Amino acid sequence: MAASVRVHKVGGPEVLTFEDIDVGAPGPGQIRIKQYACGINYIDVYFRSGLYPAPSLPFVAGSEGAGEVTAVGPDVKDFKVGDRVAYVVALGGYAAERLLPAERVVALPAVITYEQAAGMMLKGMTVQYLLRRTYEVKSGSTVLIHAAAGGIGLIACQWAKALGATVIGTVGSKDKAKLAQDAGCDHVILYRDEDFVARVKDVTRGGLCDVVYDGVGKTTFPASLDCLRPLGLFVSFGNASGPVENFNLGLLSQKGSLFVTRPTLNTYTAKREDLIATANDLFKMVTSGKVKIPINQTYALRDAAKAHRDLENRATVGASILVP
Repeated sequence: MAASVRVHKVGGPEVLTFEDIDVGAPGPGQIRIKQYACGINYIDVYFRSGLYPAPSLPFVAGSEGAGEVTAVGPDVKDFKVGDRVAYVVALGGYAAERLLPAERVVALPAVITYEQAAGMMLKGMTVQYLLRRTYEVKSGSTVLIHAAAGGIGLIACQWAKALGATVIGTVGSKDKAKLAQDAGCDHVILYRDEDFVARVKDVTRGGLCDVVYDGVGKTTFPASLDCLRPLGLFVSFGNASGPVENFNLGLLSQKGSLFVTRPTLNTYTAKREDLIATANDLFKMVTSGKVKIPINQTYALRDAAKAHRDLENRATVGASILVP
């Protein structure tokens, strides 16, 4: 038996139930791991609330973690007992122990802690594909990152700056503005106090942005389109304020033949070789010191409901983890 956080019915943070579950032995192609840290991400809120439907109820919440292999099932060749590993797999993450498909797990370098890994696998690999594949950020690129002091935002600011981009970020408070600046954000906009479109036009001297990265959703759309140069790309990768409603495609032509995409990490890492390449690029950036992964909030596994309340109330900055 292992401690876990399960959802028996969708709803608010109160539906997160702390209880023991029977983990069992790994089957063919599976490994069992003892988790030392579990990541907390906004996608966990989407599954808990029902915005993203889970395959069945009840389910163990959480999509990210890191730990040590304790058992290996038949047909597993890449891992052995004692290996340090990390992963992103939909659901099952908020647990002291769990089973995983070996093909969705990556080896964790010794220089990266379990806590760092749990705080960065989903967010960091998301940033990797957003900045290197969805739109290839280069020296001279101008990017707008909404929620620049969030878990993804702080990684994205550092990474984009390391690539030579001019980084513009929106945040909700002066404290968060300082965090974004420390992460390499060149221009920080307090979206509650300022018109972010006007500020973007001002700081770019009318040149606008090559790409907008938006994990906020409803409250930043469609104004984000007005921050893009002609032929610019709007990347919607999250819905922290609610989903973007259906919109008139004609807006894209009116605002400069714009492009819009709604990517997911699952698509970009569907092939194992892409998963490994994405993770290794992230590990390289972290071990080089160009991207730092501070864990700003740590909660006990049994306090997952409080962690979700803090996340939804925008009371967190950067990465948060649960510790079994």
